Amino acid sequence: QVQLVESGGGLVVTGGSLRLSCAASGSIFRVNAMGWFRQPPGKQREPVAGITSGNSATYADSVKGRFTISRDNAKNTVYLHMNNLKPEDTAVYYCHADVNDMAYWGKGTLVTVSS
Repeated sequence: QVQLVESGGGLVVTGGSLRLSCAASGSIFRVNAMGWFRQPPGKQREPVAGITSGNSATYADSVKGRFTISRDNAKNTVYLHMNNLKPEDTAVYYCHADVNDMAYWGKGTLVTVSS
């Protein structure tokens, strides 16, 4: 069994920064792509950023230049560095990973950006 556990969410003022972490644990043989999605209040879940095992990253247009995704393969952990946060970034952020060729989700961590 594989688990993804997120941490690092919280309350921040506009223009502030946060770093989210997501660690994969359990019976892991291979971790392929990892990424972050978010679900703003009353809206559908949307992709934020993704990173391959070879460290190729992609971003949603809304976060380009402000967010940076990275990973530590030795720790099976993915990070999301969020800078210049805006109220519209308020959402539950979910970690996603392709582990052992199966898709897993974390339970989510809440990020609230106050104006």
